Amino acid sequence: MAQESVNCKIQAGKVVVFIKPTCPFCSRPQEILSQLPIKQGLLEFVDITATSHTNEIQNYLEQLTGARTGPRVFIGKNCIGRSSDLSRELLMQLKQIGVLQ
Repeated sequence: MAQESVNCKIQAGKVVVFIKPTCPFCSRPQEILSQLPIKQGLLEFVDITATSHTNEIQNYLEQLTGARTGPRVFIGKNCIGRSSDLSRELLMQLKQIGVLQ
């Protein structure tokens, strides 16, 4: 269930951030990415606590990325890490996958 839930969100040409609303580190990528001119429908914040499978989702994210802590930021099918990993290269990566207006 968790694997299917995560895999259907992570897609080429899309930005997906797996978050926990109570996590203080999850607000940073939300602030940064929400201010960018990303095309409608190509940015999604996924609240992993909105399901009864939170632990399973975190375990699967750990398998994929090496860490289970939030946020987990995916640009296309590549995880760029957590909020502290957002950098100047972010705009270049977003342009490369074609999500900016």
